Amino acid sequence: MRLLKLPTMKLEPGMFIAGLDRPWLETPLGVQGFVVRDAEEIQYVSNHVEHVYVDAEYTGAQQPLTLAVAANEAKPVMQLALKAEFNRTKASFRKAAEILDTVFHALRSGYPADISAVQTALNPLIEGVFRNQEAVAALLRLKDVGKYRQHHGVSMAIWAAIVGRQIGLDRIELEKLAVACALCDVGMTQLPSELLDQAENITDPQRRIIRAHPTMSASLMSKAVVIDKEIIEIIENHHERLDGSGYPRGTEGASIPLLARIAGLVDTYDAMITPRPYAKARTSYEATLELLDCSGHQFQAALVEQFVQTIGLFPTGSMVELNTGEVAIVVSQNITRRLKPKLVIVLNGAKSHRTIPKLVDLSDQFIATEGERWIARELQSGTYGISSEEFFI
Repeated sequence: MRLLKLPTMKLEPGMFIAGLDRPWLETPLGVQGFVVRDAEEIQYVSNHVEHVYVDAEYTGAQQPLTLAVAANEAKPVMQLALKAEFNRTKASFRKAAEILDTVFHALRSGYPADISAVQTALNPLIEGVFRNQEAVAALLRLKDVGKYRQHHGVSMAIWAAIVGRQIGLDRIELEKLAVACALCDVGMTQLPSELLDQAENITDPQRRIIRAHPTMSASLMSKAVVIDKEIIEIIENHHERLDGSGYPRGTEGASIPLLARIAGLVDTYDAMITPRPYAKARTSYEATLELLDCSGHQFQAALVEQFVQTIGLFPTGSMVELNTGEVAIVVSQNITRRLKPKLVIVLNGAKSHRTIPKLVDLSDQFIATEGERWIARELQSGTYGISSEEFFI
């Protein structure tokens, strides 16, 4: 890639914008590059930035990818596909959480754990990531709170599979990563239950006990009859951080295994978007901004970038409020413009239910006749009496 600085009004259709004169998040544009298609888009870009950086060596297609279906077929085809995969994933998620609960209970009682059962339970979820990643991601945003440790472990496994697939891991590596993520917190079974839900007034001795759980988890798993050494390494290092601020050993940089770096990233993200006894859930957007703030020091910048690219700032299943006051559900990502996903508008500007939900692609709007829509903020599911899950079931 060879970047050239260019005033926005000198852009031409077919040019690939790889950078801006300001952070992407300060504009309504996507969080990664995109191809300018026409004069209207050039004018739109110039309204928000003064100059851009274009890839002088770009030779790709002059338009971003679109769904290969007729416009009047897009909604039913997409909705049915999402619903089918969502419900399939929901059943697989519950089964995996039940298996993990059994493992946690066995370990808490001093009995050996059946690791092969965990891998078997996770395989349908990994397959779901390959079939319809967006429906799987939606399930993770809308899952029942349930037993936090077990649900968090399964969620970690799926988020990790999504990231792993994005960066090109093979199936064997994905399975190792998923199993390790599901088992990262098994060491918590050896801690006093009252300590796990304590958020305030934690003493230094208590903090040292909690921070020993990766080592305890790895020790418990190493006693299993058959378990891959790489899985143990992921478990033991998932709380280590790039800058050495993590635990239990303060390992830093490349000394932290790649798969453990992925595990640490998805562990943090899922914890932030999940309500816990001592903390309210953050929106996906808030959690993503937190990861971006930590990019380059706590988390590897390239992994954060890949994670954001694959799930979007507003992941499928998120509920959002538009600048018009309308409320919508994100149903599909735009691979070139992450702030402009496809939505289904379910409430009008007065917050009344639409008789027929409206499908809108924020990257391809009829601005002249309807005005421009953009996402103003993300809402927690349940706001205005609407649950995102209603669209998927």
